[in-house]
Amino acid sequence: MTRSDSRADRTDGPDVPEPNPHATAEQVEAARHDTKLAQVLYHDWEAENYDEKWSISYDKRCVDYARDLFDATVPFSVQRQLPYEHALELGCGSGFFLLNLMQAGVARRGSVTDLSPGMVRVATRNGRNLGLDIDGRVADAERIPYDDNTFDLVVGHAVLHHIPDVELSLREVVRVLKPGGRFLFAGEPTNAGENYARPLSTLTWRVVTNVTRLPGLTGWRRPQAELDESSRAAALEAVVDLHTFSPGDLERMARNAGAVEVSTATTEFTAAMLGWPLRTFEAAVPPGRLGWGYAKFAFHSWIALSWVDNNLWRRVVPKSWFYNVMVTGVKPS
Repeated sequence: MTRSDSRADRTDGPDVPEPNPHATAEQVEAARHDTKLAQVLYHDWEAENYDEKWSISYDKRCVDYARDLFDATVPFSVQRQLPYEHALELGCGSGFFLLNLMQAGVARRGSVTDLSPGMVRVATRNGRNLGLDIDGRVADAERIPYDDNTFDLVVGHAVLHHIPDVELSLREVVRVLKPGGRFLFAGEPTNAGENYARPLSTLTWRVVTNVTRLPGLTGWRRPQAELDESSRAAALEAVVDLHTFSPGDLERMARNAGAVEVSTATTEFTAAMLGWPLRTFEAAVPPGRLGWGYAKFAFHSWIALSWVDNNLWRRVVPKSWFYNVMVTGVKPS
C-alpha cells in the first residue's frame, strides 16, 4: 500500500492554501465543533510568533536540547551510527525539532509536514535560512502523503496530543518508515503533568493581565486588541489539545501500530512548574520588554531545575509524574 498523493499541498506549489493568521470570533466558534479546523486556525494564528512565544532558537541552546531528547530516548548503539539519511517531522510547527536535530548531526536531509499552512511555511523558511536540505507539505498526520518505506527516521515534538486518532497516525508512521527505521516523538504531556502545568499557566496569565492594569504598570501591558486575540487563541488551545498520556499508553499504541523495540522516557518535573509560568509571562507582556537579563535568568533557572529533576527527583518520583513523555520504536525489518 502507498499513500503518495499528487494533490498533497507543497510549499512551492500553486495550490498551497494561504495561512489564516487572524481567525474571527465566528471561525473560532465553528472550530469548537471541528478539531481539525481548530488545529489549522490555531497554528496558523501562532505560526509567525511561535518561536518567540516558546523561546525556540536554532543555535547551540536548542540544538543541544533537541539532541539531549534524542539521546535520552534512543539506545546508545543507534547514536553511534548517525546520521540518518532522510528524516520526516510530523506536525512540524516551526521546524524546531527536526531542524535542530539535523544541525546536531542526526539526519542529513529532511521533510516537514503540518496541517497548518502557516507552520509549514515558517518551518521551510527556517530550514532555508539555516542552509539545510529541507522540503515541506501541508498534510494530515492521519494520512501521510508519502510512499511506503520512504524515511529512515520520523520525529515529532508536541504533536501526538493534537491528533484525533493517535494509533492510526502511528500506523502511518510505521508505514512510511523503511524496514529498520525508527520514530521518536517527544514533548507529549503526561496525565499527571497536565494537572499542574496548565493551571499554573492559566493563573499566571490572569495575574499578569490584571496587575498590568494598575497605574504605573500599563507600559507592561500589551494592547487590548492583542490580549483579546490571545484570549481567542487560548480558547482554541483548549480545543486543539486533545490528549494526555501515560508512558504505558504510548507504548501500547506504538506496539499496536506494528512497532518493535518500543520504549518511553520522561522529562521535566520542577522544570515544568517553572517553565510554564515563565513562558506565559513572556507572552503576556509586550515583545522586547523583558530584555537579555531576563532571558538569561529564565534559561539558567530552567537548566538548574532540569538538572535537579534528572539527578534527584528521578530517583524518588514516579516516571509518570514528569510533565513530558517521549516514545520511540522501530519498524520490523
